Amino acid sequence: MGRIVELLTAVAEEAEEGGEGLVLGIEASQRLMEQEWTEEDLEDALGLVHDTLLQGELVESADSLSARLVEILGAPLTDEAYAAAEKDGLRLSLDAIAQIVRRVNHLEEVLGLYRDGGGPDREGFDALRARLMNRGIEKEMEES
Repeated sequence: MGRIVELLTAVAEEAEEGGEGLVLGIEASQRLMEQEWTEEDLEDALGLVHDTLLQGELVESADSLSARLVEILGAPLTDEAYAAAEKDGLRLSLDAIAQIVRRVNHLEEVLGLYRDGGGPDREGFDALRARLMNRGIEKEMEES
């Protein structure tokens, strides 16, 4: 078991982002193969390290989104404000919506790496995201 941990540690230290996940440089691969690791061992280790990194990013993204939603939804409401929300609905500021959209977008990017099939229809979401990203610079965009 200790040898496998050593391999995973070495791969995590040496791996770099490639087009299809993590890759090992030629020198690192040769050095590890000289230690009696096979090419298949290295590919398996790269996959495990990559999955571990993605899971960490997934947890971080979910935590960020959840924390912001708890913050927004847990904002103190007076009895009068709660009654108004029941009657007229609850309104969120564009800043709060933009923060949620950014966090959901990041979470969707990570989840997209795990999904076997397609994700949800993003057309409306992406349109909202684009509008929020351009908010405040519309006049500059029209002038150029």
